[in-house]
Amino acid sequence: MTDYDYEEMAAQLDRYAEVPDDVLSEVVARDGLCFWAFDRADFPQLSGETTPDRELAFRMCAGCPVIDECRELDLRTAGSDALGVWGALPDTDRRALCPVWLHRRQGGDAR
Repeated sequence: MTDYDYEEMAAQLDRYAEVPDDVLSEVVARDGLCFWAFDRADFPQLSGETTPDRELAFRMCAGCPVIDECRELDLRTAGSDALGVWGALPDTDRRALCPVWLHRRQGGDAR
């Protein structure tokens, strides 16, 4: 898998900058596939597999209509303390995205 363009990802999330946390949370809980479309037993499992984190995150979130909203919500609430899969990204990628996202939110558009 190729490396992600965190600048581009952060720029894509700019459209949610003014959306209140409670609204994002409601949208993700209501429309996120992981909250209602699947039985937890149906999630891709790592048992015995050597599935890379990015591939697992992609598979878990495939087709979800609120990936960006989910990613934004996690960056706001967990930031660099990210754990698990949110917004089709594993925690390592969200931790790498976080400083870029914070820089943009603090007025530092890097482009």
